[in-house]
Amino acid sequence: MLEPPLTTAHPPAQPIAPPPEEAIGQLADLFHLLGDPTRLRIVLACLAQPTAVGDIASSLTLSNSLVSHHLRLLRAARIVKAERQGKQVFYSAADAHISSLLSTMFEHIAEPANGMDA
Repeated sequence: MLEPPLTTAHPPAQPIAPPPEEAIGQLADLFHLLGDPTRLRIVLACLAQPTAVGDIASSLTLSNSLVSHHLRLLRAARIVKAERQGKQVFYSAADAHISSLLSTMFEHIAEPANGMDA
């Protein structure tokens, strides 16, 4: 049996243990939330440093209320976390998993698709 050629651009996938059915639903929900371009931009705005709602809204030219709505959803899914400092609430990525996931997916889409059409 012939093995497909490996490319350096796309190393082979590593198997993972089958997750429980509940975890599959949770992961699908997480990807659904991140599938909205506005929410994805909001998460990206929170990666570098804790950022206030008004600053996120201003940098993305969105209303504060729209950003707050999306942040509530992202916080409920544990994608971002909130920290109150005085009268302001600052949002940041919930943990390193979020930045790692996004970084990996951006690397994936930046790679050429050579040999992927077989």
